[in-house]
Amino acid sequence: QGNQEKKKVLNSLMSGALAGAVAKTAVAPLDRTKIIFQVSSKRFSAKEAYRLIYHTYLNEGFWSLWRGNSATMVRVIPYAAIQFCAHEEYKQLLGSYYGFQGKALTPFPRFIAGSLAGTTAAMLTYPLDMVRARMAVTPKEMYSNIVQVFIRISREEGLKTLYRGFTPTILGVIPYAGLSFFTYETLKKLHADHSGKLQPSPPERLLFGACAGLIGQSASYPLDVVRRRMQTAGVMGHTYSSILLTMQEIIREEGLIRGLYKGLSMNWVKGPIAVGISFTTFDLTQILLRKLQHSTNVER
Repeated sequence: QGNQEKKKVLNSLMSGALAGAVAKTAVAPLDRTKIIFQVSSKRFSAKEAYRLIYHTYLNEGFWSLWRGNSATMVRVIPYAAIQFCAHEEYKQLLGSYYGFQGKALTPFPRFIAGSLAGTTAAMLTYPLDMVRARMAVTPKEMYSNIVQVFIRISREEGLKTLYRGFTPTILGVIPYAGLSFFTYETLKKLHADHSGKLQPSPPERLLFGACAGLIGQSASYPLDVVRRRMQTAGVMGHTYSSILLTMQEIIREEGLIRGLYKGLSMNWVKGPIAVGISFTTFDLTQILLRKLQHSTNVER
């Protein structure tokens, strides 16, 4: 049984890592564009976003649209692996605590499992997110690689800077991860109840994941903007000391909707695609790994 548990954890880690990598690489140019708007006082519009992507492509080349993606991968692979694995473990723990072992959790424990999984992953990988944000908004001459970002931030701004924006991240992760996992698991359960099929098809999984991403990201978006401002303050010429002061300054200078929800419409394109791909990749990789292990055991 101990061996089975180890295999299960390893499967979750591998599936989560692949899910995160595939999803984030697919939307990396949109992600980078969104971060640039989030940390500047420029007004966001689809036309301006397109112009920024096009000018970046012309001036810096096609692959510059994926600038910072190596830092994203360094962060997202452990983040997604921990998050998905932790979610499976929290589901099991809460299932045994509430007496739902082997069955689908009720709504509240379902939300708690997602929130705890996101919080666990964010706490363990936060400095990598900070580095990734810095790389996305600075020219390539400033930081040549991930290690240099770490060294320069530590030397010039102090080690504490690596955790700047950590509080809004955790406050944002709780509703984001909670609602994302909750929505996806709920839609899967409703589908099973109404269709009689145990597993949804890949397009259905993508759709369920897209709904999960849309709801999760909309709920936590203002905290995402605050986090990015605090993370990049050192290179953007700002000093943000707290979440409330950052929010006040954004609202005063740019307005409530235009400031705190800047780039949300891009997130409504990017988020559902990324979360849909992520959940679908995780589930399908899990199924594939189980089949491979089962066939190996049969052969033995």
